[in-house]
Amino acid sequence: MPMTTPRRPWFQWLLLTALVLAIALGVARALNKRADQRDAATQAAAALQQAPVYELTAADVVAVQPLTLAQTVDISGSLKALQTASIKARVAGEVQGLRKREGDTVRAGEVLARIDSTEAQARLRQASQQADAALAQVSIARRTLENNQALVRQGFISATALDTSTANLAAAEANHQAALAARDIARKTLADTTLRSPINGQVSARLVQNGERVGLDTRLLEVVDLSGFELEAALAPSEAMAVLPGLQVNLTVEGLAQPVPATVARINPSVQAGSRSVLVYLRVSANAGMRQGLFAQGYIVTGQVNALAAPLSAVRNDKPKPYVQLLRDGRIQHQTVVPGARGLLDGEPMVSLEGVPAGTQLLRAQAGLIREGTEVRVQTAGHTTSTTPSASSPAPTNTH
Repeated sequence: MPMTTPRRPWFQWLLLTALVLAIALGVARALNKRADQRDAATQAAAALQQAPVYELTAADVVAVQPLTLAQTVDISGSLKALQTASIKARVAGEVQGLRKREGDTVRAGEVLARIDSTEAQARLRQASQQADAALAQVSIARRTLENNQALVRQGFISATALDTSTANLAAAEANHQAALAARDIARKTLADTTLRSPINGQVSARLVQNGERVGLDTRLLEVVDLSGFELEAALAPSEAMAVLPGLQVNLTVEGLAQPVPATVARINPSVQAGSRSVLVYLRVSANAGMRQGLFAQGYIVTGQVNALAAPLSAVRNDKPKPYVQLLRDGRIQHQTVVPGARGLLDGEPMVSLEGVPAGTQLLRAQAGLIREGTEVRVQTAGHTTSTTPSASSPAPTNTH
């Protein structure tokens, strides 16, 4: 009996067909993915070849315009109290009764300390006794003179003896006056053992302690009167020429939130030998919280000037010559400028620019450095404020 080959079931052919279709679909997807990657790379390369477009806010741009600027002179320095006192020992000795410490309030004439007065009291008693003894000698010499005058009239003694009595009385009186002067000196020395404050104020430094023995002119306490202050500012001679007594100033004092008014009180007539500067003294109004030594700064308005000006911060100095970034026809241009007169407008430093016409739009310093020729778009009001490039643009590049 001959052998026959069994027929394959129809579903085997169906599985084979499905496998072939699956392979073909996978190959097609791989080809499509590669094509998409190629297209994305092409688009990225094209985007890199395009120049970036920067978006700026209206606050990043300022126009050159005719302005009236306040010409000023900058000043700075440390506050000094108008009245200060250094309490010194007027006699040598041991310090006693010193109770005041830094920050304590004192009154004019108040006793602050004493120097041991034992020796001074003894010297005063000695001088008083010597003055009394000299007065007794004057009495004796005067009675002797009166007796000799009577004897001369009666003819019992010569006129020469009377002259001697007169000279003795004059010498006794001179000795008495000298003894009185010595007593006054001893009394003053005793008074000098008591140390009093010459001004109202506060103790700023305590330099000795009770029981210490100090010498003549040793500093014990420093007293500061905070009712008035002065600022000493050093100016260049060219700047000092425009400063006059009576000009008003607003100072920013370290630690104080509000400006403090001040007035130019006087100007030193001599130039300082070392710095070649002129010292200007400002009388500063006392305010709560002010202390001696606080740093203060401000400016004196000396006049006005009219000029085509822009903010000083718009002038860049990272090239050999000063320049500004212009916004012209939607692109950035760098133009060299010659800064002229400077001044303030509402507290902002301004400068006149030669060769830049009125209405020219400049970039402020906050916009940063942008490559020359870069396209720029200024956002209108209502858009999100931003000074950074758009998402598709690279960061600003410094070309220098």
